[in-house]
Formats: sequence, structure tokens, C-alpha cells
Amino acid sequence: MRRTIARLALHQIDSVNVLSRAHYLPAFSRLGSYDRTLLDRAAWGRKSERRLFEYWAHEASLLPLELHPLLRWRMARADRGDYGWAAMRRYATEGRAEAQLILDRLRADGPLAASDFTEGRSGTGWWAWGDTKRALEWLFWAGHITTATRRRSFERVYDLTDRVIPPAILALPTPSEEDAHRALVERAAIAMGVATETDLRDYFRLGVVETRSAVADLVEAGVLLPTQVAGWPKTAYFHRDARRPRRIEGAALLAPFDPLIWERDRAERLFGFRYRIEIYVPAEKRVHGYYVLPLLLDDALVARVDLKADRQNGRLLAHRIHLEPGAPPDTRDRLTIELERMAGWLALDGVVLPTA
Repeated sequence: MRRTIARLALHQIDSVNVLSRAHYLPAFSRLGSYDRTLLDRAAWGRKSERRLFEYWAHEASLLPLELHPLLRWRMARADRGDYGWAAMRRYATEGRAEAQLILDRLRADGPLAASDFTEGRSGTGWWAWGDTKRALEWLFWAGHITTATRRRSFERVYDLTDRVIPPAILALPTPSEEDAHRALVERAAIAMGVATETDLRDYFRLGVVETRSAVADLVEAGVLLPTQVAGWPKTAYFHRDARRPRRIEGAALLAPFDPLIWERDRAERLFGFRYRIEIYVPAEKRVHGYYVLPLLLDDALVARVDLKADRQNGRLLAHRIHLEPGAPPDTRDRLTIELERMAGWLALDGVVLPTA
């Protein structure tokens, strides 16, 4: 698990729970059945158990604690009002006093969720973005607070950063923005294997100018090696320590937010596989389904399956299965094995396959 976390550098968080929370799935794809409480403790356990923290990297993400210094430049920009969503930036200037009141309450009362505040809320439910929620999110982006834990509803519970992040991590020196960008681009290259400058930039959602400069510096230092990939119009890069096997064997179901496929253009370049998430598409207009997982067999994406965990009846439902052109003859058999493996991991009794 630690090796997987270190290599991927982040696990994207998403609230959709039709199958499993998104942050659990990349480790399952790589390790098979594992104890999800390992990830829970690493992310939201006691301070002595913490190995991860939440922050905005590639969207909301869980990241290894050692990356905290590498993202302080983003926190500093948010604190100045130079980063983050427009609705939050006012809390860096004219709304700072309001944010300070919320910070003071957290300091006095301990960890709180947005739903624990009644003032300034709009709508209902913990996802409602009233003034208090926006102020909390600005404090989060700016590094003043972080996630202490998650409630059963997956609602984020905030606390002061120095009460959550271990002191040894907070005491690490803050690198310059240039050094931080170089380090983040290098981590992205390690995670992806081979990637264009655009791919490297997308991994941690970095700026164009900063990424271009970081890539140039890393190439000059011999850390990144430029290469040409057949069919790719742009120069690609791989890390000097990258392993280049002659063949790849294995099978894995990939979550929609898996780093291998979350950048849809890269997935198409790598595998000739056009993939779009259809969660927000009206049901009658969906092509492949609501929560669709591609199947990786060896070095190709050969199928996709629309999955739902029917927890009430203890079943993993495969609503639809679509085989890609050229899928090998044993694709359905190997897919069934992976579905049964996933059902066992999710503590479900079996798999229900489509009848047609």
C-alpha cells in the first residue's frame, strides 16, 4: 500500500458511492483485495497513523504527507486571493474578518463540519455552498485548516492544520515555487511512465509557464528524458529511473478517476480508447452507463462495464458490458474473474451479469 501511494502520489476523491468511493479504487486495481481501513487510517486516523492529507491537487485528493511542503505555494497564492474559485477569493480580502471568526470557532470548539454552522447557509444538506461553506473552503485552500476526518455521509470535518498535520511535516522547509514545481513534475513523471508536457502539467493541475520551465530544467539535469512516441504529435518524456518492460501481463478494472485514464486525451493516445464519464448525462442518452469501469488486459483496454454495488441484496450488478473492437476471445471470462474479485473485496455475495 505504501509503495502504491508513493508511486501514484495522489488518490482523487469523489463523493459518488454507487460502487465504492473513488479514492479506494486505484489501490484495488493495483493490489487486488486489500483492507480499506489501511487507507482510512492513513488518511483520517490518529496523528501518529497519518500518512496522507487532503488538498486540491488533481481535484480534491489524498496525498502523501511529504508533499505538503510542495503545495504550500498554492496555499500561499490562495491566502493572497490569487488562487481558487472566484466566489472564495473575497475571503482573502474584504471577507477575511468573516473567515477569521470561523477560524476562531474551530480553534475554540474543535473539529467542525459545514453542517455544524447554521449561519450563512443556503439550501439543505452538507453540500450546500452558503457563505460559511465558501469561507471554510477558502481557509482549506489557503492551508489554515485541513480535514480532520470524514463522517459516515462523507462530509468533511475541518480542524486547524497544526492540530492535524504532524509537527515533523510542518517543520519541513518550504521550497521555492520553482523547486516545488520541479519536484511535482518529477513525481508526475514517475507516476505516469511516459507523458507529454501537457500530461505532466495536468497531474497536479500546474500552470503552463511553470510546467514548461520545470520540464526544461529537469531535461537539462537529466532527470527527464525526451522521446518520441509513435502517433503522438508532441514530444514525450519519461523519468530516468523508469522501467521499460518488453511486455505487460495482468488484468484490472479501472475507476473513472484512476490516474491511468483520468486525462481522457492521454487514454485515447495510449490505448486508442475513447472514454467519457456519463454520470451527468441523462439516462436515456448514456452510451455505456452511469458508472463505467474500463477493463485493462495486459497492455490494452478491451472492455467497459457499468457497475453498481447492490449493498441491500449483497450483489455486484453489471448492468452493461461492452467489448472493444479486437478484444481477445477470453475477455468475458477474464472480466468475470475481475468482477468476482471485486465483489469479494466489497463484501458482496456474488455478481449479477447482464442477460444479453
